[in-house]
Amino acid sequence: MRKRALLVSVVALATTWSSLVLAQAEAGGTASTGDGVNLTTTEEAGDDNYIELGLFAGALFPSKDHNFEDADTEDGKKAHKEFKGFAPELGLRAGYYPVRFVGLELEGAFAPSKDEDDKKANHSAFRGHVVGQAPLGGVTPFALLGFGYLGSSSDSMGKDHDPGLHFGAGVKVPVTKTLSVRFDLRDTMTQKDNGSDGEQTHHPEVLLGLSMKLGLAKKEAPPPPPKDTDGDGFNDPADKCPTVAGVAPDGCPPPDSDKDGFIDPQDKCPTEPGVAPDGCPDKDPDKDGILDPTDKCPNEAGVAPDGCPDKDPDKDGILDPGDKCPKEPETKNGFQDDDGCPDEIPAEVKKFTGVIEGIEFDTGKATIRPKSAATLDAAVKVLTDFPTIRIEISGHTDNVGKEDKNIKLSQDRADSVKKYFTDKGIDASRIQTRGAGPNEPIADNKTAAGKQKNRRTEFKLLQ
Repeated sequence: MRKRALLVSVVALATTWSSLVLAQAEAGGTASTGDGVNLTTTEEAGDDNYIELGLFAGALFPSKDHNFEDADTEDGKKAHKEFKGFAPELGLRAGYYPVRFVGLELEGAFAPSKDEDDKKANHSAFRGHVVGQAPLGGVTPFALLGFGYLGSSSDSMGKDHDPGLHFGAGVKVPVTKTLSVRFDLRDTMTQKDNGSDGEQTHHPEVLLGLSMKLGLAKKEAPPPPPKDTDGDGFNDPADKCPTVAGVAPDGCPPPDSDKDGFIDPQDKCPTEPGVAPDGCPDKDPDKDGILDPTDKCPNEAGVAPDGCPDKDPDKDGILDPGDKCPKEPETKNGFQDDDGCPDEIPAEVKKFTGVIEGIEFDTGKATIRPKSAATLDAAVKVLTDFPTIRIEISGHTDNVGKEDKNIKLSQDRADSVKKYFTDKGIDASRIQTRGAGPNEPIADNKTAAGKQKNRRTEFKLLQ
């Protein structure tokens, strides 16, 4: 029973070591063999993930204190015997090295021998172990530790095998890229003979062999993803614009039909070149605050209401280009009021504004007395010399008599003066007349002097 329990422990521990090593190999990024693994001996085996097959020969030195005897026999003929000297040994091994520094190996060996009675006694071994090695380029020293069993088949002692712990060290010397000479020094520990109460005895070995590396073909790495030069998520083979970031469906930038820099999806006027913020034409190119189409002068900064330049900057009512003095307001005095320039009424013109002395009429009539001709002719000359002047002739009376008759009389007298001027060639359109009657006195009608002043004719320049 102790033998079976020890054998179960040996197998469990070997399995645990194998799992740990394989897990380390997986964590280190080694390739998994999987189905369809290929081996290669025509190329140099890789540093990791390879199989090593070998054969070996050597010498086993069985212990004299061994426990290789069939304890279940009852004939009394089979008893403990010592083995003669050493036994030549021959065996095979197979190992798997997931990484260059650690491997797992299984071995089977056979060693013919004789017991002390010169009877045939053959030894056999089956074992597994963990190998730790240090590849140094030229040579590879290693050490190993494992479990298995060592047994014997003898005519005198029957058949028996015992579990054993074995350990050792050695060195591998390369001959070619895949072939190495291997030298091992081993010791296998098994139970002593039945009287030893569980003590262990030693079975040294000296082994010399050949080992061949068979590199495991690693799974091919997946091909790198296609290149995406412009980083827009469309791989170059499918990107019709591989050097310019774009959008679906072809990886090209969205179109800009009007070539204004605003792509069509963001351009509110995709067929008309425009400006920020919406890609539509500038509705106020002259930046005067009046937008097209209200702005009748879209390329000239202007003012309300039409967006055209101010045609009357001096606000004199005379628009450019007719205003000869666009920055100076016209003097509204009835003299050259249409040129837009400030001016003063000439003295000769000013003389014929206001109350005009020297114009007399027959009493109660609109007939001009001949003595008034000198004054009227002087006025005609002024009107002729200054053809842009327009005048108003107003007639005035005192308050003697009925008002309506006085108004009519004053109007008739003003018309008489106008007729005098037109008869002298003055354009009638330049003259207006008005009859004020007694309603615009300039003096007190209670006195004779005042009444005389109120009976008058006035000229007024018209703007």
